[in-house]
Amino acid sequence: MFARTAPTAIPRCSRLLSTRAQLLAKQASEQSHVLSASHQTKEHRRQQQLYRTFLAVALAGGALTLSQLYINDGHILRRAHAEAPTQEEENAIIFEKSRKQVGVSKEENRDLISSQHHQVKRSWENPGVYAWGSNTGRVVAPDSNESNIKNPRRLAFFDGKLLRDIKLDRNFGAAIDEQGDLLQWGNGYAPDTKAPVRTLSGKNLTSITISRDRILGLSRSGKVYSVPISAEDQADGAKPQESSWIPFWSSNSNVAYRDLTPKSLGRGETISSIAAGLEHALLLSSTGRLFSAASASDAYPTRGQLGIPGLSWQTRPEGSFDQPHEITTLSGFTISAIAAGERHSLALDSQGRLFTWGDNSAGQLGFDTAAETSLVDAPSLVPISKPYAGTAQTPRITSIAAGGNNTFFTVDATKSLPQPGSLPISNPDPSLSRNIGRVTADTFALGAGISGQLGNNRWTHVQSTPAKIPSLSGLFEYDETTNITVPIRLARLSVGDRHASATMSNITYLSASATTSDDDTNWGADVVFWGNNEHYQLGTGKRNNVSQPLYLAPLDETAEVARAKRSSGKKEEHRFHVTPRAKVKIGDGRKVEVEQRVECGRGVTAVYSGTW
Repeated sequence: MFARTAPTAIPRCSRLLSTRAQLLAKQASEQSHVLSASHQTKEHRRQQQLYRTFLAVALAGGALTLSQLYINDGHILRRAHAEAPTQEEENAIIFEKSRKQVGVSKEENRDLISSQHHQVKRSWENPGVYAWGSNTGRVVAPDSNESNIKNPRRLAFFDGKLLRDIKLDRNFGAAIDEQGDLLQWGNGYAPDTKAPVRTLSGKNLTSITISRDRILGLSRSGKVYSVPISAEDQADGAKPQESSWIPFWSSNSNVAYRDLTPKSLGRGETISSIAAGLEHALLLSSTGRLFSAASASDAYPTRGQLGIPGLSWQTRPEGSFDQPHEITTLSGFTISAIAAGERHSLALDSQGRLFTWGDNSAGQLGFDTAAETSLVDAPSLVPISKPYAGTAQTPRITSIAAGGNNTFFTVDATKSLPQPGSLPISNPDPSLSRNIGRVTADTFALGAGISGQLGNNRWTHVQSTPAKIPSLSGLFEYDETTNITVPIRLARLSVGDRHASATMSNITYLSASATTSDDDTNWGADVVFWGNNEHYQLGTGKRNNVSQPLYLAPLDETAEVARAKRSSGKKEEHRFHVTPRAKVKIGDGRKVEVEQRVECGRGVTAVYSGTW
């Protein structure tokens, strides 16, 4: 008997799940197959790209190798060879051809090979005065209506003449001729003056200085004369009686003047040096005593520049307003040099100590410009050790100069052994024991510097601590006669109201003669200028102020251009040299002692042939 078995029923949900799982598995299999095929394709592409890269590099390398073989004549590496520089090379060395010429004299050849030699010779053959700067007062060029003279120009009146001294202001000029007579010119003396006029004569003057409206002259005998600037005042003022060469005969002076010689001078004591500001004057005696006096007719000193505490117009003693007063504060010191700015004073003693007094509004006295030190009415010692702290150098001031609101001084700093206890015992610096006794010459400035007149490459309103002038400090040169290195000092500093000039004391040579070598040439001293250039007083032909010393071109431009044309056939660049003191034959055939000197005034500058 057969039993009938009923089939087992499959749930609906289980069937659906199985079908979905199969579908998902199939889709996953298809995707995996597609991804596998895509990956294989990418790998194949990368391999093809790599093969192509290798092939390109190989082809490029082959081409480069072939090109190098072609360029280098069958060699892969280039063979280097030393070659002479071509003529077009920018830094090629070019040797200058000899400037000597056949058929000319030894002296003419010296001119051709040396501008300095030519300048020295011209200063002897044709002495005179060059001037430039403000000409509003007809001082620099009396025959010209130009307000400024931009470049050095000869004053025709002084051609062939030697002067003992010259001082210039924008409105008047004054000079002492070779006979010791006073010459004056400019609108301040008399309007429309075309040439210098001899005024005070017969006094044998050796030097002059100027105030606001008077000229102070020092005679060889040591007397001090104060002469009005204007011709009108000279004619209308009191004219002292003067003795004559005729016994028991006297007459009045031809011009008015005042005698400022101190009455308290000792036996054999005379005035040896004078200096003046706008309103005051300093008188130094041969024994080192110092006197001060009012120097202007229209103003009495009010800034303490006389160096007499409490002295004013109201408290002045009986007598003339310009009578000299001894500065008793300095009676214990031997004063050796003096200088005066517009309203301040300087004195240097025989031990190299600097004393200053007067106006300190710009720090020109060397002290802070606080309210209580805006002026100092008694001489005060200026400290100078700070700039040399830690250097094992001993400073000593050697010269002083002043003008406007500025003070300048030079220093000889001598290297010495450090003081005991000033340095640590361990690890001493061996350099401190080297060059013992070596002297370094430095130059310092104080006061106003907004026009660059400090010369330290800065524009400073107030400078109350000594500022070293780098271009004029620490200079040395080799002396071939002694075979040693020597410091270059300054021979002379001339300071105007806002500009200055320094003449170097460098080694010079003036012995070239007919018996020396053809190549033997003379040369003079270097000279530099800096400061305010508002009136072209620096002589550069430009109007910009200059804050560091610079050289000028030779003064006689026409003669220098002609010399250069004969020498090289083109323009040459040379600097102006000052001819130092020497006894030579000048243009008129006389043999005299002469030197060139630079004088900076108020907005003007001059170079003149000086004598004694």
